[in-house]
Amino acid sequence: MSVGIESMNAYLGQTFLDVRTLFEQRGLDLERFDNLMMLRKSVCLPCEDPVTYGVNAAKPIIANLTEDQRNSIELLITSTESGLDFGKSLSTYIHSHLGLHRKCRLFEVKQACYGGTAALQMAANFIVSNASPGAKALVVSTDVLRASAFEASMSYAEPAAGVGSVAMLVSNKPDLLELDFGANGYHGFEIMDTCRPDVGVETGDADISLMTYLDCLEACYLAYKDRVDGADIQTTFDYLAFHTPFAGMVKGAHRNLMRKFKSAPPDVMQADFTKRLMPSLTYCMQVGNIFSGTLYLALCGLIDNAIIDRPKRIGLYSYGSGCSSEFFSGVITPQSQFKLLQMNIAQSLEKRYSLNMQEYENLLKLNSEWLFGIKDRKIDFSPFASIYEQQLAGKGLLTLASVSTNYHREYIWS
Repeated sequence: MSVGIESMNAYLGQTFLDVRTLFEQRGLDLERFDNLMMLRKSVCLPCEDPVTYGVNAAKPIIANLTEDQRNSIELLITSTESGLDFGKSLSTYIHSHLGLHRKCRLFEVKQACYGGTAALQMAANFIVSNASPGAKALVVSTDVLRASAFEASMSYAEPAAGVGSVAMLVSNKPDLLELDFGANGYHGFEIMDTCRPDVGVETGDADISLMTYLDCLEACYLAYKDRVDGADIQTTFDYLAFHTPFAGMVKGAHRNLMRKFKSAPPDVMQADFTKRLMPSLTYCMQVGNIFSGTLYLALCGLIDNAIIDRPKRIGLYSYGSGCSSEFFSGVITPQSQFKLLQMNIAQSLEKRYSLNMQEYENLLKLNSEWLFGIKDRKIDFSPFASIYEQQLAGKGLLTLASVSTNYHREYIWS
């Protein structure tokens, strides 16, 4: 049975900050700016949270389905590092606001940035099991980082940290990406590279995280080769898409692979990177790391921007701190590009509001008031009213309105 992603969409917020501006205002070393390979980072508004991002990503997918097709969604998995409750998952809110049938399993997974892949593979296995013939699954990876400050050791994480959500409809009609089912290499162990031990805290050791990412990529690829006879990093895959904490890390990871397994000279490595990996970085460089959905934002960028004139195989690498990782593959076709381009992701990015540094600082302060565990509070739209009117008003997007005295979150459509 074929299995994979039938439809996909990303919601990447309504505002952004120029990353060079952030470097200059924070007094960061500009010599590191080019290595980061980041242009812009998406920033959330106080009336946005992981639920609104998830719903707004999935809504266009659901709108394109018939009633029977919507009712065939029997599994909804959310993945996030931005949970709003220790027990109740985001999937319950997302299920409700998408108006999905109640004959549906709802739950959430967490494993840092690997969570989206864990959810996708779980959904794919459900489809392949054929336990419910014709059923579909919806995977929603959504993260909103509201932290107003980063610990000193992670100061260069702020320019790369974005917000966003990617929704994927998984079925036996993989119009966007047909998975090479069973062609997977995994690697995992316990390490404290990056973590969130408290509300609003993103901390860890950036150097250890970089080395672990690289070590896991090598180990996952070797595990993939053990399962797939003849797999070759240079010739098996027409394109590659990696988890992208920042684009510069992906460039370094590719260089490491090409040195290790192909002994490629610098000019060959650069040409290969430009051809096979740069398309996947198109959106990531404009948004930043969106954690559990980042690999799939890279996949969106690849499908929208690559040359796809025939079926092409993609190698995908997923990494989540702590750590868990996987290298797997799938096939995209010209139909993949035609279908995804209809979601207008590039156009949505261009329509975002450009923040100046003072507006960014104001949003960080406002967002810090809406961290985990708040109750009995309504959104005050007045401090960002002009942005709301320009970017959200009348567009039918889900926004947070209030949190009741019993912690229930209430939403309204803009």
